[in-house]
Amino acid sequence: MRLFLRLLARNRLALAGAVVLGFVVLLVLMTPVLPLAEPNITNTADRFQRPFTPGHLLGTDHLGRDLLSRLLWGTRLSLAVGFSAAVIAATIGAAIGIVAGYFGGRTDNLIMRGVDMLMAFPYILLALAIVAALGPGLMNALIAVAAVNVPFFARNIRGITVGIAHKEFVDAAKLSGMGHGRIILSEILPNVLPVIVIAMSTTVGWMILETAGLSFLGLGSQPPQADLGSMLGEARAALITSPHTSVVPGVMILIIVMSINLLGDGVRDALDPRLRSGALTRPMAATLVDRDSVPEPSGDGILTLDGIETQFHVGDRIYRAVGGVSLSVGPGECLGLIGESGSGKSVTALSIMGLVASPPGVITGGAARYRGRDLIGMPYRELRRLRGDRIAYIFQDPLATLHPLYRVGDQLAEAIRCHHAIGRAEAHDRAIELLKSVRIPNPESRARSYPHEMSGGMRQRVGIAMALANDPDVIIADEPTTALDVTVQAQILSLLNDLRRDRGLAIVFITHDFGVVAQLCDRVAVMYAGRIVEEGPTAEILARPAHPYTSRLIDCVPELGGGRRELAAIPGLPPSVDDLPAGCAFAPRCDKKQSSCAVGEVALKPRDGRAVRCLYPDWRPA
Repeated sequence: MRLFLRLLARNRLALAGAVVLGFVVLLVLMTPVLPLAEPNITNTADRFQRPFTPGHLLGTDHLGRDLLSRLLWGTRLSLAVGFSAAVIAATIGAAIGIVAGYFGGRTDNLIMRGVDMLMAFPYILLALAIVAALGPGLMNALIAVAAVNVPFFARNIRGITVGIAHKEFVDAAKLSGMGHGRIILSEILPNVLPVIVIAMSTTVGWMILETAGLSFLGLGSQPPQADLGSMLGEARAALITSPHTSVVPGVMILIIVMSINLLGDGVRDALDPRLRSGALTRPMAATLVDRDSVPEPSGDGILTLDGIETQFHVGDRIYRAVGGVSLSVGPGECLGLIGESGSGKSVTALSIMGLVASPPGVITGGAARYRGRDLIGMPYRELRRLRGDRIAYIFQDPLATLHPLYRVGDQLAEAIRCHHAIGRAEAHDRAIELLKSVRIPNPESRARSYPHEMSGGMRQRVGIAMALANDPDVIIADEPTTALDVTVQAQILSLLNDLRRDRGLAIVFITHDFGVVAQLCDRVAVMYAGRIVEEGPTAEILARPAHPYTSRLIDCVPELGGGRRELAAIPGLPPSVDDLPAGCAFAPRCDKKQSSCAVGEVALKPRDGRAVRCLYPDWRPA
């Protein structure tokens, strides 16, 4: 709850909406004890008094009734009806949606076709029809407003429930012998409850408007009882001569609805973990760059990184995900980037092409040069021409990166036509050739397949084909074999190895598996806490690791058929990059640490074609 309030307070518009709505709610709760005139007492001698008239702060209406008193009592009634309608609609709609989504099949079809029939009617006409059948009155208006909003909740919650009903934890609950009712209450409902709250928070204002509309037409609150809609309806005849009688309730409706909507947006952001983390925030076209200077080139590779620094600014915290990475890779070379999860490997790769989402990502230093041209801060049009053409990217999960609604052949053709002005037929033929080049059997028929119709290894081959679509010079492969079984992984690695030798590709291969590094990479760079801690030829580092972290990573790799060997584990956890320890970041987990390791900056020192960031490296003889 404390985290929710902190996240809500971070959204200034939502906080403003909460303050305004809280003030209005407090005011209407205190209405019975405030020294106000009776809201329904008429006095025609005082009709249409202007605002700030003595005894009538907001003036009077056409019957001489005090507008301030009627406004507060009417606001009290409108808020009560709007919130009640939202609770009723959310409860009934959520129950319908959960039942339909959980049971599926004929039950789902029967329920949702009934919901579709309700949604086929314009909501205001359906509400008018319900009120006409039940008769005018505020309670009947509440029923009508709740009824026309039930389909909205039912459809939303049903969609969420369908995705949850077949999850493993639900199957586990069924296997444990739990009944349907208990599964719905203990497994399904807690997962859809945030969605229900979010939907309620964003529709309460709309329901208040609907109730006011029915009262404005004379179908809601009946005289002499006042709500905001009926006050507007009574004042429309005097809109020209006495506009204050319409402005007063109109402004109150505006204030209430705006504050509820702003607060609802904040509640949605605070409750939805994807929005809370910024995953759904619309990013800039390229990562924001805020660096003081551009370093001089330090290598002659086709792709060179010089002191790349990337941070994430989340509220008052600064996460230094990449803290000055320098690398270089040449044509036909494969550079392995290895380290534990969270060490900054993927952020380093995404920084090269400006793909780190901003907000919250910011590149604060360094340069990434392709054939001598700095990619950091490059104009977006030029950067876009290089993305997918000269520098390609293979993502970890092809099922998430391939479009689920397009055939893979069409997606490959689109990747080509984005950069080259060729016809559809030629692009399609090129897509078939690409599928052949990555050893996909029967490529003509496979080009007509959707991603979900292919196996994981086949989808990964399509991802590789898409990266090769425009004959790039550099490929960045972000753990492309992590989700694959050993046999398919070996096939993918062999394929990448053949392609880079045949085409002279420069590959930056991100992984956390030293076995993959040994099979594919010429050189390896080991990352920890956003920095390179060791770099050098793969064979030498595997045979003689100099940094304690590299040595412990290698010890974690199991060996088959090599005799008995203790499978070591690295104690502790990687440090949080918003609070890195002084000196060597690995020192708290290192069994060779000394007092000097926690003092001052530890530099990356080169030696004999290798480099190590350690004060006491283990330089064993060859």
